Amino acid sequence: MTITQLQYVLAIAEQKNFTKAAEKCFVTQPTLSTQIQKLEDELDVIIFNRNKKPIELTEVGKKIVDQARNIVSEAERIQDIVDQQKGFIGGEFRLGIIPTIMPTLLPMFLNNFIHKYPKVKLKIEELTTEEIIDRLNEGHLDAAIVATPLAIESIKERVLYYEPFVAYIPQNHRLHQKDKIKASDLDIEDVLLLEDGHCFREGVINLCKSFKKNIENKFQIESGSIETLIKLSNEGLGMTLLPYLHTLDIKEKLSVNLKHFEEPTPAREVGIIYHKSELKMQIIEALEKVISGVVRGAIAFQNVKIISPTAQ
Repeated sequence: MTITQLQYVLAIAEQKNFTKAAEKCFVTQPTLSTQIQKLEDELDVIIFNRNKKPIELTEVGKKIVDQARNIVSEAERIQDIVDQQKGFIGGEFRLGIIPTIMPTLLPMFLNNFIHKYPKVKLKIEELTTEEIIDRLNEGHLDAAIVATPLAIESIKERVLYYEPFVAYIPQNHRLHQKDKIKASDLDIEDVLLLEDGHCFREGVINLCKSFKKNIENKFQIESGSIETLIKLSNEGLGMTLLPYLHTLDIKEKLSVNLKHFEEPTPAREVGIIYHKSELKMQIIEALEKVISGVVRGAIAFQNVKIISPTAQ
């Protein structure tokens, strides 16, 4: 049994197709198939049910994949241990970022980071929090930037910054004339929300629930992007809430629609998360330092109340 054979097993389990798995592993399909057959012969079991389309794991195959994932992950960490010992900050680093953070935060820190740490090869994906947790647990991501706290046993968290909620209230709305608003002013019935799968949506719902009980999660309009919510709001279809960094790009003529909350300002906690077995701590610490330094100059708010990103 070899590490290479176990890597092939994981590739097939993920792709559910021998040809695609071979392409991912940069080998020919016959080479991959031969190695899998050798492994099955050695173990005297069938790992994959080849009669199914797509290919499925057998019951014992599922257990083998779980163990193979641990073995391959630990083997790959040997280089991480050496790098950490030498203080080397470089190599491939897979980073996930949620959609409500990616478009505002990434342009703020990416150029700074790649110039400061040119030996790090960042591979960045935009993913939902649920997808990120799955990939961290499966070893397909090294770290991610999400709304925290999540309180997941297998995941460690480091706070990067606190980002206040800001209301976007069009001129025909009942709250537009207020200089500052309170969370208790909100009526969930006229708050435009992001669709399911966005943790910022849950934060908004939880903010409203903290003042109004027995809210049913039934909404007339939901959207996949914050920009669409702003446009719908401009059409008189309701108000919405924005993460503070999104307000920095609002056109000047529309900035009159931005209303800040009275203190303590409701805010989300943004953190970098990683699996508890992660060893690329020198890169995580470098990201933490660069991002915290950049955002500290953009967000001056101190007196905030953290709103949970998880459903309550």
